[in-house]
Amino acid sequence: MQKILPFLWFDGRAEEAALHYARVIDECRVVDTLRMPAGGPAPAGAVLSVTFEIAGQQFVALNGGPQYSFTPAISFMIVCQDQAQIDRQWHGLLEDGGRPVQCGWLTDRYGVSWQVVPAALQDMLRSADAARAGRVMTAMMPMVKLELAALQAAYNGG
Repeated sequence: MQKILPFLWFDGRAEEAALHYARVIDECRVVDTLRMPAGGPAPAGAVLSVTFEIAGQQFVALNGGPQYSFTPAISFMIVCQDQAQIDRQWHGLLEDGGRPVQCGWLTDRYGVSWQVVPAALQDMLRSADAARAGRVMTAMMPMVKLELAALQAAYNGG
């Protein structure tokens, strides 16, 4: 069993969010739905929390109410193998009210921040050749959705 689970506080939309993520994020599925028992702050049988899993990492979505909201200070990174996967994850998370930000970041319609990045980006930025890493950083900074071909071209000096 996973020892640390990200616990996400939603304002009554936990199940909707988990089902959305299961539909649009690769390797994502709903694992469990916990319903409110009698005597709780919501009607018995209402969704209390939904556990979902992305690539083996479990998350818990809680119907916590309006007291708290998400901030970009915490985001979840989706590492993609190719541009098709980047595009699919990016567009799925932006569906119905998400907002693109910059450098592969976006905020989905629930207020959760995500980074959709190519797996190769970390290696390019860690290059022992500072000029190559610098060109990649310069190419990435004005991008909204990351474009792998442009990042690779910058890395290769083109």
